[in-house]
Parts: sequence; structure tokens; C-alpha cells
Amino acid sequence: MAGRIIGFVIYLIVAAFMAGIGISQLRSRTPVGFYSGERPPAQHELSDVAAWNRKHGIMWVVYGAVILMAFGAGCLMGDTVWSVAPMSGGVLVPIPLMVWYHKKLVKCYKK
Repeated sequence: MAGRIIGFVIYLIVAAFMAGIGISQLRSRTPVGFYSGERPPAQHELSDVAAWNRKHGIMWVVYGAVILMAFGAGCLMGDTVWSVAPMSGGVLVPIPLMVWYHKKLVKCYKK
């Protein structure tokens, strides 16, 4: 039981951090980056800065929610070795999807 509580706290902190990134991007008035090492585009390079920030922010908030749901799915499976699959999958699988979505947004909003 103590292990689940510790795991929940860790997943909660990570999920809150990811959602915090999203909330800060939702509130930003200047173009945000993807946190992949690339610089965020300048305002004049984007057709709609508000939509760019909103879509990136929502992406990060959803990622935080997916992390928490993955932990919940793993807990529902009980104390088996297979409970690790949804827990780690919920953290790792969304990353390539987020990269794909960011590239799609670049094509859509960059002039």
C-alpha cells in the first residue's frame, strides 16, 4: 500500500509539472516552444499566435492527464508485473504523438 501511495505522489508531481507547462503556455501572449531544444517562432512567423499557444498548451495539459490515467490503469491491474505496462506506456507513448502534433502545428501556423 505504501508503494502505491509513493507511486501516486510521484506520478502526481510529474503530471502537475506537465499540466503546469500547458497552463503557462495557455496564458502566454508570446509564441511558446515545444521544449525540444528548438527556439519558439517569432510572432511575425505565425499566422495566429493565440491558437498556436492554445493548442500547445492543451497538448501538455492532456499529457498530464494521460499520465494520471496511466497510473490509475496500472493500479486497477493490481500488483502484477503487467501493471507496469500501462504506467510506463502512459508516460512514453504520448511523446512521439506530441512530436507529430507539434510538427503538424508548425505546418499549419508558420507562414
